[in-house]
Order: sequence, then C-alpha cells, then structure tokens
Amino acid sequence: MVWQNQDHTPALRDAVRSRRVIAREELRVETDGRGTYDLSADVRRVVAESAIQTGTCHVFICHTSASLMLCENADPDVMRDLETFMSRQVPDGDPMFIHTAEGPDDMPAHVRSILTQSDLNIPVSGGRCTLGTWQGIYLWEHRFAPHSRRVIITVQGD
Repeated sequence: MVWQNQDHTPALRDAVRSRRVIAREELRVETDGRGTYDLSADVRRVVAESAIQTGTCHVFICHTSASLMLCENADPDVMRDLETFMSRQVPDGDPMFIHTAEGPDDMPAHVRSILTQSDLNIPVSGGRCTLGTWQGIYLWEHRFAPHSRRVIITVQGD
C-alpha cells in the first residue's frame, strides 16, 4: 500500500499494527428438499468463536440450485409467501426450459438461485452479528429432493 499524501503515514502505521484476524468455517447443511433452513445460530456461533469484535461476516453457498437470504424470522407465513411468489415467477416444469436433466425443478432451481443471493455480508460489532430484531440468515433450498449443501462462513476484522 502506497500513500501519496504524507498525512496518511500515521494511519498506515496504525493499520499495520492492528490485529487483523480471519476465521473460516465450512458448514454442511442437510436439506429435506425445497424450503428454508435457519443458519442464524451457526453463523452467530462462528462469529462468537472468532473473537473478532469489529468486522464483517461473509456467508457463501457453494451451489447453483440453492441460495441464501436475510429474511424475517418471526412469522413462518413470510417463508410460505416467498415460496408462493417464487413459484409464480419461476414455475417448475415450464416448457420454455431446455435444461431438465435432473427433473422439472432443475432449471427453475438455477433461475431461483440467480434471482436471490449466493452470498451475504453481515457487519460484526461487539463480537456479534449486527442483525435487526426480526432478521434471520437462511439457506433456501430450491430443489425438491434432499441435498447436502456446503456453506462457507468467513469472519474478518479486529
């Protein structure tokens, strides 16, 4: 890192002296098929065990037919409504899809994952995920069949 302005030299020295830490854990999530799976407790545990007080928690799913979402965690009707909405937008078995090698939910699952998210970034403050009162972290399985899903949680900060 090169600073053009000499006034930044103290800031650079402070950054080099700081205790920058990176913690990583891989989760295996066994799904029962299409639906949502709450990852909040696992993510909170990884953040707490990292001992990082201030930073960022990155959550990434290593798949193209499941996704992640930050969503309301209080009312299960929210999850049902989201599934209803998505099934209208991307119906299973739609004849426009050519890629059906693994069944009628194959290509729709890929489209659903692209329309949602494969990763989330959550601020860490005071050694905890900074989530709103009603926010939870979820894996959204888009396939009908059960799957084993890999989720990588990386926490970095001081």
